[in-house]
Amino acid sequence: MIYELGLMSSWYDKMIEWRERHISEKHLVLLLSVFVGIFSALAAALLKSFIHLIQWLVEEQLIADERTWWYLITPIIGITLAALFVKYIVRDDISHGITKILYAISQRKSIIKAHNMWSSVVGSGLTIGFGGSVGAEAPIVLTGAAIGSNLAKAFRLDQKTMMLMIGCGAAGAIGGIFKAPIAGLVFTLEVLMMDLTMTSVAPLLLSSVTATAISYILTGVEPMFPLDTVEPFLVQRIPWYAVLGVVCGLCSLYFTRGMNSLERWMRHNIRSVGAKIAVGGLTLSILIYLFPPLYGEGYDTIRQLINGDSLSALMNSPLEKYVIPTEFYSRLSTLNTQLLILTYFAAVILVKIVASVATNGGGGVGGIFAPSLFMGAMVGFVTARIMNLSGLMVPETSFALVGMAGLMSGVMHAPLTGIFLIAELTGGYHLFMPLMIVSVISYLTIMLFEPHSLYAMRLAQKGELLTHNKDRNVLTLLKMDSVLETDFVTIMPEMTLGELVKVISESRRNIFPVIDKEGHLKGILLLDEVRNIMFQPRLYKRFTVGQLMTSPPAILRFDLPMEKVMETFEDTGAWNLPVVDPDRRYMGFVSKSKIFNSYRNVLVRFSDE
Repeated sequence: MIYELGLMSSWYDKMIEWRERHISEKHLVLLLSVFVGIFSALAAALLKSFIHLIQWLVEEQLIADERTWWYLITPIIGITLAALFVKYIVRDDISHGITKILYAISQRKSIIKAHNMWSSVVGSGLTIGFGGSVGAEAPIVLTGAAIGSNLAKAFRLDQKTMMLMIGCGAAGAIGGIFKAPIAGLVFTLEVLMMDLTMTSVAPLLLSSVTATAISYILTGVEPMFPLDTVEPFLVQRIPWYAVLGVVCGLCSLYFTRGMNSLERWMRHNIRSVGAKIAVGGLTLSILIYLFPPLYGEGYDTIRQLINGDSLSALMNSPLEKYVIPTEFYSRLSTLNTQLLILTYFAAVILVKIVASVATNGGGGVGGIFAPSLFMGAMVGFVTARIMNLSGLMVPETSFALVGMAGLMSGVMHAPLTGIFLIAELTGGYHLFMPLMIVSVISYLTIMLFEPHSLYAMRLAQKGELLTHNKDRNVLTLLKMDSVLETDFVTIMPEMTLGELVKVISESRRNIFPVIDKEGHLKGILLLDEVRNIMFQPRLYKRFTVGQLMTSPPAILRFDLPMEKVMETFEDTGAWNLPVVDPDRRYMGFVSKSKIFNSYRNVLVRFSDE
């Protein structure tokens, strides 16, 4: 066995050496971006097939003989299987895929664990196939990013190139699952990457286009949501599209803060796996019973909404004859009241985030792409229907379509992604103007209230987010241990002035940390504070360090993010500050000049194209 491992290692090293001699890194990156696109598209196709297989088994085998109660059980089955799979097989947290990617870029040197190349596919397939109210896109983006990261790691590429390959994987995943190559590129640049450069654009485009081409080969060139009718854009409707943009921005704020609050509540109040499965599964089943469109990703409802079949999008749900009593539907149809229809749609909009949180919080695996698209279509339709009831006469199908772009732009803080994704998903390029109006206004509206997207919010609260701001990018990449200086001579509070003078004569520093016997920081002593008495021997036994020391302007914890460190320096005006561990034991000093030098080095390294 050892001999075989040795042969494998020798063969691997020879392959790397051959690559270094014959293929430049620039050409290797382009070649790998193609392979990342291929593998990401295949992973997307595999996930779709897995979901459809489970849905076929549920709908054709379990439900075929009118066993109606299965629709209340299947979501719980999916959440349970996914939770057990994660707990006992993966043994790692694979939820919140985009947040995981941002964290890997910010804090893990662009390293994503190898199991993410397949674990998210299995977990999300089980969750969504059995009716979980989440999307498959974020898990497949994490899968693509993991493919890119691990391929780059296998070829021993540096951190910067690994970051680029993560972007290629994400672009390929979006291009593959949505058949949207431009959206794959702009999503990666808006949400994941730091800078738009010519060096990064070519690999990202290659990966996205390759993945889309593979998807075309496997599933055809028809867009995901083909439009049956085409509504022309009219200039006089611009104000109403602007109103929709504001509505989408406010609904995005509800989506972001509501989902974040619900997730936090479940995480803090429900600890055991069994309790999470029970609460999440039962909540989801009840919601699906009351609101059938919440079952699964909701893409069937979106197709009906953007093609004008708005009422049947709810009334002709696949669950209608199995879950909701038929007399309810017949009564609703005979009432024919617009208010009742709008109330039902509004209720679906409000509880969609509850269904999604119940799915993920209960142990399921899924993303917010599909929920944001679903909710956006609903918001667009409801807004248009209210306007039409007021006599404005706006196209409900177009509003449902651009509503998807508006909500996605607000939730993800990515207006370009919303514009190009919806245009490519529907083939609705004739609506570029409304898409731009609604997406930009939605983004500007939510930015007034929430500076971070739902993906970035958790990392931002911990100071671990790599953002599009160049200064913050570099500060995030700096770590405390890289700027910590430990060559300061420590002194004790009981030391006399005479003993202090001997220490000063052997030190090259003018600051002396004062610690007790357990190593806890008690204060600091500055050379300037004792310079006027240090040459008076008669005072050597009169004063002790405890009498002469002062408190530092501020004390830094070792785990403090570098951005907070710089804020502390600015607030105090200090040039040197002590660093302690969580138990207040002294660890060293950080100087502003050392941070500036490290900042400059990192900036040069990551800006060098």
